[in-house]
Amino acid sequence: MDMDQNLDFDRYDRIRPIRWRGSHLELLDQRKLPFAVEYVECADSRSVGTAIRDLVVRGAPAIGIAAAFGVVLAARTIEAADGAQALERMAADIDELNRSRPTAVNLMWAIARMRRALAGAGADWRERIEQEALAIEREDLAANRHMGVLGAGLIVPGSGVLTHCNTGSLATAGFGTALGVIRAGVASHRIDRVFASETRPWLQGARLTVWELREDGIPATLIADAAGAHLMKSGAVQWLIVGADRICANGDTANKIGTYTHAIAARHHGVRVMVVAPSSTVDMATPDGSHIHIEERDGSELLAVSGQRTVAEGVSAFNPVFDVTPAGLIDAIVTEKGVIEHPDARKMAALFAG
Repeated sequence: MDMDQNLDFDRYDRIRPIRWRGSHLELLDQRKLPFAVEYVECADSRSVGTAIRDLVVRGAPAIGIAAAFGVVLAARTIEAADGAQALERMAADIDELNRSRPTAVNLMWAIARMRRALAGAGADWRERIEQEALAIEREDLAANRHMGVLGAGLIVPGSGVLTHCNTGSLATAGFGTALGVIRAGVASHRIDRVFASETRPWLQGARLTVWELREDGIPATLIADAAGAHLMKSGAVQWLIVGADRICANGDTANKIGTYTHAIAARHHGVRVMVVAPSSTVDMATPDGSHIHIEERDGSELLAVSGQRTVAEGVSAFNPVFDVTPAGLIDAIVTEKGVIEHPDARKMAALFAG
């Protein structure tokens, strides 16, 4: 079946976390979901960087898109004859945006792309960088829809799937990466059952993923993170489908903490593992997962739930927010450029070198 011609994308693509208004950027405040749908208005690059650090906006592609518009906002206070001069005068603001999250390679990719657009622009440099940011957003949406079709094509009709964290419209320009595959799989009658793990400590699965799917009319069942192996053992799921914050040159993949645990359980139980991410997440300059800087956040995030402390005073916590799944545990990496099954350095280079 030609799923490109048969999928009703709009039916499963109603949420937009990023809204460019010309004079400012609006970001859906994901800290307040699912109980309040509120947008944070960002009028300068510093407020965009703060929103990225504070998880108002999250998900690697969405962070990159927001940062691109942050560069546009940084230009508002700059006077320059051309893009090269503007780039020099905006350097501090751009560097600050680039440091807002260390693990998601899409952020650095988007900033580098905006820098190139500036460097090559003439007197129309303001218009050029605004158009570049809009293009990054537009291309991400198109890539997500294409990846949805490619990934769904790997799934046998009647399958059940498990996903971790949030990789949907909230994490991208729209439709989503791993959740885009799930949306396409449901629309093409290949996926019958969807499970989402809660994803401690920020509960992106519980607060965001199941809310997104409900908004689109897709039934989903929430599980505790620790229930993943038991679910796989039951035979209810045939695929673990996740996103990525960085994919290395050998196929090792950094994603939300807990992904590695699920992947190990999947291998033991014969459940296949699919990583879905745009090519902007692929970092061919990082040879393998041992070279990825793993972000650690304040341990206090583990000591409370929704502001209510759950741990005795004096207890310390270790809070890495990503882990690395080795390529050997991944059955397929899906990008808009194509699918790599059983990824390794040779296959990655064949698709992404240059």
